[in-house]
Amino acid sequence: MIVLAAGRGERFGGPLPKQYLPLLDRPLLWHTLSRLHRHPQISHIIPVIAPTGERLWQQIMQPLLTHLPKVSPAVIGGTERQHSVFNALRSLKLPENGWVGIHDGARPLVDVELLDRLFAARSRADAIIPTLPVSDTVKQVRADGAVIATLERAGIHRVQTPQLFRFKQILDAHQQAADSRFIGTDDASLLERLALPVVVVPGASYNIKITQPLDYMLAELLLQREEPCRYE
Repeated sequence: MIVLAAGRGERFGGPLPKQYLPLLDRPLLWHTLSRLHRHPQISHIIPVIAPTGERLWQQIMQPLLTHLPKVSPAVIGGTERQHSVFNALRSLKLPENGWVGIHDGARPLVDVELLDRLFAARSRADAIIPTLPVSDTVKQVRADGAVIATLERAGIHRVQTPQLFRFKQILDAHQQAADSRFIGTDDASLLERLALPVVVVPGASYNIKITQPLDYMLAELLLQREEPCRYE
């Protein structure tokens, strides 16, 4: 499982990149890594950190990894999220038909049920992503703020991570995107542009990405109220 933690967290603000900020008694990123670590079908976790983030990684995260032996040495990311994923993919030595997951380090509430749904879907697809249907009305809006149209929301989904792929397929898709300088909005979009099938499984409403301070507060509340994980 590749875990992306190379962001600078500019939208969040604060004295540190958000992945290193304390969430309850541990850095936010520790919660993400530890929850993935507990799943029996995840054998290796590859964190991807910013080129300027090695000192923070060593000071904040490294001392906490003693009990997380599945976490491999960190890979240095790139200027864009997509570049960071590609760096991590190229560092892996997996069989072509092996599987690799890609997860946002800023989603610390991923749990066993969501992971189980992803792994179970491998029997019917080579690319699986978790999504949630959109419940709000969706409008297309011009740059000046004027509404263009109200869109039909049936079939419109919000995408989460982890996303799960056959290794060679996602590596080739990233290589082709790099060759053509295409930047997608997520990893699955790189397969979609090549007309390769992607299927969805139900996501989880609590699998939030920490982007704004309010997200952080919600994650803290959810962690405080959470029942003990059934891995343990």
